[in-house]
Amino acid sequence: MSTRRSGTGTGTGKNTGTAVGAGRTGDAKGVGVSGGTTGDAGMRAGAGAVADAAAGPAVGGGTPGDADTRAAVDTGTDTATDHDMARAADAVAGVRTPRGAGEGASAVAGSTGAANATAAVTPSPTARSVPGGGRRGTVFGETMLGTVRLDGEDRTRRVRLDLRVTADRVMRPLGTTAARAGGRIRIAGWADDVHAEGELEISPLARRRIRYRISFTADGRRFTLDGWKSVTLRRPVASMTVLPFTLYEDGAPAGRGTLRFPLATGLLPFLASFRFPRAAGGPETLMTPRWKGEPGRTEVWYTTLTDPATGTGLWLHHELTAPADGTEPYAHGWAAVFPKDGPVRHARFGPAAWTPAVNGFTAEGVEAVPGRLTGSAGALRWDLAERAADAPLFTFPRWSWRRPLLPAAQILPAARASYDGTFSYDDTTLTPTAAPGASARIYGHGNARRWAWLHADLGGGDVLEIVAAVSMRPGLRRLPPLVFLRLRRGARTWPRRAERSAVGWAGLGRFRAAVGLPVWTVTGRAGLRRIRVEVTQPEDRTLALDYTDPDGSPAVCRNSERADAHVLLERWWFGGWRTEAEWTLEGTAHAEVGSR
Repeated sequence: MSTRRSGTGTGTGKNTGTAVGAGRTGDAKGVGVSGGTTGDAGMRAGAGAVADAAAGPAVGGGTPGDADTRAAVDTGTDTATDHDMARAADAVAGVRTPRGAGEGASAVAGSTGAANATAAVTPSPTARSVPGGGRRGTVFGETMLGTVRLDGEDRTRRVRLDLRVTADRVMRPLGTTAARAGGRIRIAGWADDVHAEGELEISPLARRRIRYRISFTADGRRFTLDGWKSVTLRRPVASMTVLPFTLYEDGAPAGRGTLRFPLATGLLPFLASFRFPRAAGGPETLMTPRWKGEPGRTEVWYTTLTDPATGTGLWLHHELTAPADGTEPYAHGWAAVFPKDGPVRHARFGPAAWTPAVNGFTAEGVEAVPGRLTGSAGALRWDLAERAADAPLFTFPRWSWRRPLLPAAQILPAARASYDGTFSYDDTTLTPTAAPGASARIYGHGNARRWAWLHADLGGGDVLEIVAAVSMRPGLRRLPPLVFLRLRRGARTWPRRAERSAVGWAGLGRFRAAVGLPVWTVTGRAGLRRIRVEVTQPEDRTLALDYTDPDGSPAVCRNSERADAHVLLERWWFGGWRTEAEWTLEGTAHAEVGSR
C-alpha cells in the first residue's frame, strides 16, 4: 500500500500521541509512571517527557522482578487471564498499563480489575538513559509475523511488524535495557502505518521478559500494541520468539493476537542488523565550537525556518573564519528575511574579534547558543527560542565530524526544531509560533568548488537533508558532485549509511546531482528504494551573497528560504516500481546553490 502526501510541508507532527498507561501526555494529565509513546517528539524524548507532561499522580510501588507476579492483587473477576494478572502486577510494580487520559491511578488498577494500587514514585525500568560522551549504543532491526482478532470480529487478520530498535547503551543480557522502537505495522485490510513507534524493555534474565509497547494509527484512531515475550529456560527458543499481545484504544482492549519471529528467514538478517554506534550526544553538545586554533578553517552555525502564519522564510548565518595566512580569526555573518509578498531583505554583522564561547557562537551582541538565537544586523533584529524536536542527523558520515579528514562536514544537532519569538525588519515584526525549521553546523577548510543544499521539513516528522558538492582538492575537483542525502521517516534514516549515497559500492550506484539554477535535481537508488528530488529556486525568491574563504578566494551562494521542492520516493515491489511516498513543498523548502 503506497502512501501519498502533499502540502506545504510545514507541519511538525503531533506530539499528543498516547503514552502507554499514562493517558495522552498532550492533555497534560494522566498517570506518569514509566516511559511510553508520546507521539513524534515524545517517543524520542523518552520517559522523561512523559513525566514532565503528566500532571496526574505517579503510581506504582514494590520491587520489580519475580515478586511482581506474586503481588496480592484482586482482579475483581473469576475469569481473569494470565495476561490480565501480569498487567495488574505491573501496575503495583510501577510498570504502566494503558488507560485513557486523566483517569489517574484508579484507571491503572481498573484496566486489569485491580481493586487497589499502591501510590509511590519508583524509577521507571524503561527510562531513557542520557547518552554519555563517546558511549556506544545498540541498534538492530526485527521483523515479526502473526495474526490478530479485533473485538467484534469473528475472523483473524494477518499482521506484520517491522521495527528498528535503538538503545542509548550496549544491551546488558543480565540487566534491563530501555530502547526506543519505530517502524511499520501492517494489519490486513485495516492498518498500514509506517510511523509506528514506541519502546522496548529488554530484560531476558533480570525480569525474564522482553516487553513491547508500540503505538500506531488505524482508521484515523490511535492504538497501542502491548505484550511481552516471557523468557523461560525450559523453552528458550519458543519463549524468545513468540509475542502474545493485546491491542488497546484509549486504554480499553480492542483485540488480541500473537506475533512470531520467523527463525528460518529472519535470524540471519536480524543478527546482521546489529550495530553499536557511538552516542552522538544531544543538540547542546553538538553546538560546541570545534576550532582549535588551526589556520585555514571555517566554522558555521546557521538556522533556517518558516513562519507558518505568514509563509515568510528566515535565515541566520553565523561564521568563524580563520585565514590560511595565520592572521587573526574573525566572526561575521548575516540575517535575511524572505517575505511571501515583497523583496528579500538582508543585513550583515561583523567582522568582529572572535571570542570563544563555551557552547555555540557569540560575537558583537549576536548569539547562537543552545535554545536561543538573538542579535541584530542593520535594520534586522531577532530574539528566538529554539526547541529541538528530533534527534541529531549526520548528513556526512559520523566519523567525519569526530575526525575532520574530509574537506568539510555538516550536521544537524536536531533534524527538526520549532521556534518562537520575534523577528523585526523595517516596520514589520514577525512573531513566529512553533515555526518549523532547523539549525545546522559546518566545519572544514572552506567552501566547495560547487555545491547545492536542501533542507525540507516534509511534515509528519519526516525530514530530508541534501548536500551535493564538488571538492576543491586536486583530483577531486574533476569528479561529479558527491551527494550526501539523508531522508528520515519516523525512527529510520535512509540510506542507512551516509556514505552510500556519495560513493555507492566502489563507485557504482552512487546518487547523482544536476546542479544549476533555477532548477536542480538529485536522483539515486539504495536497496529497494529510489528517490528523485527536484528543487526550484525562483529568481525573485533567491538572494545572492558573496564572502571570502579562509584562503582568500571569493565565494558566492544563492540562497532561497522560500524554495519549491518535489520529492518522489519509490519502492521495488513484485517486479515494478511503486510510489511509496510523495511530497510537494511550495515556498517552504530551504535551498542553496553556490560556487567559487
